[in-house]
Amino acid sequence: MRRFLLSLILLVFTGEASAAESNLEAILNFHQLSANIGTAGQPTQAQFADVKAANYSTVVNLAMHDSNNALPDEGGIVSSLGMTYIHLPVPWDAPSSSHVRKFLGLMEALEEEKVFVHCAANYRASVFTHRYLTLKKGVASEQATSPLLQQWLPEMESNWQSIMELTLDEIE
Repeated sequence: MRRFLLSLILLVFTGEASAAESNLEAILNFHQLSANIGTAGQPTQAQFADVKAANYSTVVNLAMHDSNNALPDEGGIVSSLGMTYIHLPVPWDAPSSSHVRKFLGLMEALEEEKVFVHCAANYRASVFTHRYLTLKKGVASEQATSPLLQQWLPEMESNWQSIMELTLDEIE
């Protein structure tokens, strides 16, 4: 009987985790880059509950406050769900090494947390998490590249190509 109850409990928790993970797939361009880092485009208000259900503790938003699909009170929405909200706006036309430096420091401070990084469509988030994972965590570029980033690389604008080419010395 005890073994049955343990199996049932495990099945319930596994099912909840799988459901939460599958709900994340509905978020615009979602990709799980590592055990503790997921990236995506802008979630809807309701989708932030799915982010919480998937055990993320922190949401980092790299989009500008006036992006087309931005939520007016995203910080309040995320905080009301018990997650930490951090907004580090990166202008689409002017990403800089300073933005990357701030992001790397932030991610290092959060390395024990499960972090959901997003922007308007997952372009900024994919580039910045790629730089963090390759430069600070030693992850191979292929592993740190989201499918969206892989598609974008051949036609990436020069301002974003320069971010992809930054070395750690150029950032710090």
